[in-house]
Amino acid sequence: MSTDFQNARIALGARLRELRTAAGLDGKGIAERLGWQRSKVSRLELGKQTPTPGDLGAWARAVGRPELTGELTGRLSGVETRYRSWRRQLATGHRVRQELAIAETADTKAIRGLEVARIPGLFQTPDYARATFAANSEFRQVAKDIDDAVRTRIRRQQALYEPGKSFRFLVWEAALYVRMCSREVHAAQLDRLVGLIGLDTIELGIVPLGAELRRTPAHGFWIYDRRLVIVETIDTEMWLDDEDSIRLYERAWDWLAESAAYGAQAHRIIARARASLDTA
Repeated sequence: MSTDFQNARIALGARLRELRTAAGLDGKGIAERLGWQRSKVSRLELGKQTPTPGDLGAWARAVGRPELTGELTGRLSGVETRYRSWRRQLATGHRVRQELAIAETADTKAIRGLEVARIPGLFQTPDYARATFAANSEFRQVAKDIDDAVRTRIRRQQALYEPGKSFRFLVWEAALYVRMCSREVHAAQLDRLVGLIGLDTIELGIVPLGAELRRTPAHGFWIYDRRLVIVETIDTEMWLDDEDSIRLYERAWDWLAESAAYGAQAHRIIARARASLDTA
């Protein structure tokens, strides 16, 4: 199931492709007319990038239909609906949203993320993921497809071992102590984190509670290459792909990364949280 945002962007891309074909141009031809990279043409036509009004005007002129600029920019207003309610996205359960995550991860070489209250989904054990989905289903009162959702989340994790990909995550130390599952499940999850340190595709930084910060870790977010930021709130999910938003979240990530602990120091912080489970 696609979101309204995706559907609108895909439909706009299909319209651009239709106009290009009608003008007798292939992708290379229109890219040359526009002075763009061929990859940009492909992303726009496949609905993987949001065009600017200027892009649409240039496209209309390149295909010899400048009078269609108004139609195309009108369609853009639908694409710019960037806020999706969780109730709608999870109406049939969590699996569909996890499938979308797999697709976005496959299209991305470098993911940077921040989590402040939980372990990133890409690093979760099956039991920790199961507890997370169960709690979320109950809270949001949506369909419970927990086993399917867990299997899909774990399938997404195959990307962690793909050469050429990069996963750079920051985890606020407090998230290591937030427990919504049994001690045994939480302990296994922390052990899993330790095991990921040193994997060549992963850089895991722990932001210590006592670190001096230039910016507080207000909420979690994920940055996909330099094309998309996904932000979760309690009732909506925001997909932001405008340059200003991407730069802002990159700055937030960079500032927090300055204060993060890595390698052996990160290992010690996780081990401290792990030890606290034995004494609780």
